[in-house]
Amino acid sequence: MATLGTQSISTSYTQVLKTFGSNIVDGTLRAISSGDEAGVSALQICTTGAKSTGTFAVDGASTMLGAVTFGSHLTASTGTATIGTLSVGTESVGTSTIGISTISTATISTATISTATISTATIPLQLGPVTFGTNVTMSTGTATIGTESVGLSTIGTLSVTSIATLGSAKIGATGPTITKLSYATASFGSAVVAAHNTADTTNGTFLLTGAELGDIVIGSINSLGSTTGTTQVVTSFFPVASNVVRYVINSKGATAGTVPAGTIFATAMRFTT
Repeated sequence: MATLGTQSISTSYTQVLKTFGSNIVDGTLRAISSGDEAGVSALQICTTGAKSTGTFAVDGASTMLGAVTFGSHLTASTGTATIGTLSVGTESVGTSTIGISTISTATISTATISTATISTATIPLQLGPVTFGTNVTMSTGTATIGTESVGLSTIGTLSVTSIATLGSAKIGATGPTITKLSYATASFGSAVVAAHNTADTTNGTFLLTGAELGDIVIGSINSLGSTTGTTQVVTSFFPVASNVVRYVINSKGATAGTVPAGTIFATAMRFTT
């Protein structure tokens, strides 16, 4: 106030800052103006807060302990922005290059990203569904995914340690597409074992849910082999109706006999070109 010391109030009051109007500082935001109110600033104050209707710049460090609402956009030109919890309604990003980003919690309703280059991103947990438009490329490292639903996926090398559920899988660039796999076990016991006829043949049917006519069925019986004396055998498995597979066992022998009881293991496969 030294520059006002030699001046009279009538000539210097215009240099004093005051709230606009004749009110004191209270709970209503009012602009800071010159003494004669000829100059009104963009800064408004009240007993509960402050507001800038223009550009607000902070050169030093700024700590914001409460909630912060950004109207249209947030620009971080340089340095590091550390955000504990970020809640985003709709986010539209043109081009974003991120070196290292560690996000504790981010709730995003809708995010539209044209181009995003991320060197390292650590995301602790993804709770909701994630839809990728064209592709997801993981060049190195390990991606751990609990449950993944894929419509069409081109995979170079895939290592799955838990469970992967596939709708269909194409084998090779021009190979067939496997669309269905069905697996079942069935008892091959005294109730279904038939004595060999003179052609040394045993046959029967069992339930294999999901199998259809035209499927390729691969099967085995764990009672066949050297320990049971049935080493020279030929087995055949094929669907005869929906969910029903027939087995035929041809065993080389001079006289009629019986194939030992055991368990049938069978898999039905369906392919398309």
